[in-house]
Amino acid sequence: MVFLKGVSALSRLRSRVKQHSSLSNSVRWLQMQSSSDLDLHSQLKELIPEQQERLKKLRAEHGKVQLGNITVDMVIGGMRGMTGLLWETSLLDPDEGIRFRGLSIPECQKLLPAAKPDGEPLPEGLLWLLLTGKMPSKAQVDALSQELRDRAVVPDYVFKAIDALPVSAHPMTQFATGVMALQVQSEFQKAYEKGISKLKYWEPTYEDALSLIARVPLVASYVYRRMYKDGKFIPMDDSLDYGGNFSHMLGFSSHQMHELMRLYVTIHSDHEGGNVSAHTGHLVGSALSDPYLSFAAALNGLAGPLHGLANQEVLLWIKSVVEECGENITKEQLKDYVWKTLNGGKVVPGFGHGVLRKTDPRYMCQREFALKHLPDDPLFKLVSQLYEVVPPILTELGKVKNPWPNVDAHSGVLLNHFGLTEARYYTVLFGVSRSIGICSQLIWDRALGLPLERPKSVTMDWLENYCKKAKAA
Repeated sequence: MVFLKGVSALSRLRSRVKQHSSLSNSVRWLQMQSSSDLDLHSQLKELIPEQQERLKKLRAEHGKVQLGNITVDMVIGGMRGMTGLLWETSLLDPDEGIRFRGLSIPECQKLLPAAKPDGEPLPEGLLWLLLTGKMPSKAQVDALSQELRDRAVVPDYVFKAIDALPVSAHPMTQFATGVMALQVQSEFQKAYEKGISKLKYWEPTYEDALSLIARVPLVASYVYRRMYKDGKFIPMDDSLDYGGNFSHMLGFSSHQMHELMRLYVTIHSDHEGGNVSAHTGHLVGSALSDPYLSFAAALNGLAGPLHGLANQEVLLWIKSVVEECGENITKEQLKDYVWKTLNGGKVVPGFGHGVLRKTDPRYMCQREFALKHLPDDPLFKLVSQLYEVVPPILTELGKVKNPWPNVDAHSGVLLNHFGLTEARYYTVLFGVSRSIGICSQLIWDRALGLPLERPKSVTMDWLENYCKKAKAA
């Protein structure tokens, strides 16, 4: 690996590490490359043989090592807690939250290149990090931004496929339809049909993945403008980066909104492999379905109320609080409304998480953004009150393992503040973001030759008989 040139630049990097001692466990990810090394594809071509050998050695030397016991609760409870997937790009810790290639969200905010000094990280930088495990330079990120702009060409038939749906169709339905229509251009499908060595599967997968990542903001913004802005579409601005351009094509020119979109896309991009959308993308991809098919399937999982649709539900619920109680709601009134929600057999959206056991770091970085840019927003103040009120109530119930807010508890209020008020659309933003993580892992799935996923299922009869025999023994 090539280190950052220049003593002064290295000194700045060292000073950052000293300021953030938590980076000590992630030192290997802080190695930077020369700014002359701008091609992402060539970087992967160098890395892949090394990682293939690493996986081969791991399997040969430790393939029979047991990772834990499987219980009946896990089998019945949606495989919750089972360690059963290889996912290279990120890892979720119950206490620390998500780490992208070993780096926490605050560390990524400090170290990833930004569009402006002390600004939010550029999503292109995270894409480079997820794919290579290396921290990119600003020049590398700028080159990748330009490559994504060059790839961002969507054929007319994609828009026609979306137009065949009623305007009233859910935004996620329209978005997934557009992604499916993009599949016609799959390079992987073409290469597979012609005959291609398994060792080279990753290359057309790479082409599809980067093109998909480049094109989904255009498809997503088309859906938004079609539904909410009378079909008045806005072309891409070649001077803007990925997050800024997405915000621009949606119709928002505010620099603060551009910054929010950079932050939003970055923190929503990946959340290890076990969540529904990531797992679905990996599962479908394991059948050698190309990235378009795999990502479209992932979007359909993301559209579920228990996954990506939750960010829509949070803002709608918060607005229902305001409608019933007014903006100047007291803590006691808020407690009463929370209990009313729970006693009605409903959940308080935006609180709790399947893995996390503390406040989601993605929530905290959005809170910091709000404190910086919109401290007096009434809905933000309400979100802050909920942070104080809801966890003690959920703890009192005694049924919730994690009473703390997750990423969905905050994002809608930020978007609403800057004018993106259509909560029904919010999951599409999540989908655009998630393309970065899912497609990055799909490239590595093909590079590492990961097999068709096929877990074993059993019946209730089988479980009952097994448990009886275990008890008797």
